[in-house]
Amino acid sequence: MFTSRRSFLKNSTAAASIAGLAAVPAVHAAGDNTIKLGLVGCGGRGTGAIRNALEADPNTKVVAVGDAFPEKAQSAVDNLRKEERWKDRILATHETAFSGLEAYKQVIDLCDVVLLCEVPHFRPLSLRYAVEKGKHVFCEKPVAVDGVGIKSVLESAKIAKEKKLNIVAGLCWRYDHNIRAMMNWIADGAIGDVLSTRVSYMTGRLWDRPRQPNDTEMMYQVRNWYNFTWLSGDFNVEQAIHSVDKLLWSFGDKVPVSAFGSGGRMVRTEYPKAGDIYDSIDTVYDFGDGRTGYLFCRQINKCYSEVTDHIIGTKGYATTRSGGFGGCTVNVKGSEPVNIKLPGNMYVIEHQYLLKAVRGDIPYRNDGVWAANSTMAGIMGRQVARTGKQLTWQQALDFEEPMSPTGYTWDATPPTVPDENGRYKVEIPGSGYQYHEVKR
Repeated sequence: MFTSRRSFLKNSTAAASIAGLAAVPAVHAAGDNTIKLGLVGCGGRGTGAIRNALEADPNTKVVAVGDAFPEKAQSAVDNLRKEERWKDRILATHETAFSGLEAYKQVIDLCDVVLLCEVPHFRPLSLRYAVEKGKHVFCEKPVAVDGVGIKSVLESAKIAKEKKLNIVAGLCWRYDHNIRAMMNWIADGAIGDVLSTRVSYMTGRLWDRPRQPNDTEMMYQVRNWYNFTWLSGDFNVEQAIHSVDKLLWSFGDKVPVSAFGSGGRMVRTEYPKAGDIYDSIDTVYDFGDGRTGYLFCRQINKCYSEVTDHIIGTKGYATTRSGGFGGCTVNVKGSEPVNIKLPGNMYVIEHQYLLKAVRGDIPYRNDGVWAANSTMAGIMGRQVARTGKQLTWQQALDFEEPMSPTGYTWDATPPTVPDENGRYKVEIPGSGYQYHEVKR
């Protein structure tokens, strides 16, 4: 019987694994064993990730950055070089701040470890190039936006395994001490057999970016990428994928047999900035053994917000607060609830795992398969909501969608283009793609 946080931390295998990580020194032995870092994608997440990697291992240096737009790549270098704490660790200059849709190649060629934080559509391309070039990878979430991309990522993960190249995925809750403790305890049978998991990611809307005077349609959509399905995967894949990942994790990373769901585009009605993504998607995942997972996600302002996870077992249940930022609670029948609130920054910890694995201080790591499966489960949720169909896992993986441009140049044609009124086609359940009725 687990009756207290103290006994949990003393006895659980989760605590042992956490203690083991904490015992590994954060600072690698001094010397010339510098790891050269490269960053692809210089937005907020990318520049945050490179700072996390610098904090995770003081014997790292940034040698190159890349972004689709030159001003973002150059400002990333400038801002990093201004920070006193990094001093001489930013070796990247404007000459190694690359831009364009193939900037990832130039960055990867110069580094030992690459952080892939670019627009999600391009991530499978960057990952494949990185492993073919023999580079270790931090791969942000989502790892792809459609089944074609998922198949590519799975193949890249296989190549990386053959070459012993480490891949750590940006599904960061896998590296959070609180969630790891809860999930390890669940795996040890603390709440019995898991029967169902309900996860939610209900927030307000995120950002959009205006068209610039000289933008081609391709440039505008890449600039405003979050709002276009072919670039972001839709909001349930780009944002709520953390909740989908925890859902699969709670079931021991088993993938669902099938899924159905619903969704819509009720308030994203401004064009062109609203693009073609939804604002509400709910998914029911059937695991084929009597167990069910439920995802509720929404991006609508001035509505009830909740980001939580509820895992129900035969002996009790476990919950997270604010997705995990507020800690976790495990309730076992006949015992006092155990509240888990452990220190540690998961955004730094994930890079500690990667860089220690690269150095050989901890075992080889390859998150590619489970990260691809969690991303695919999110994609599956988008597909069933937007088509109104029930799909099996294989049907979802093989599902054909208009997700590729005519090429990867600024004058290429994206898979969706506006009509004369600036409207983009939106997939309507049961009806296919139609121009959405919108307001100015």
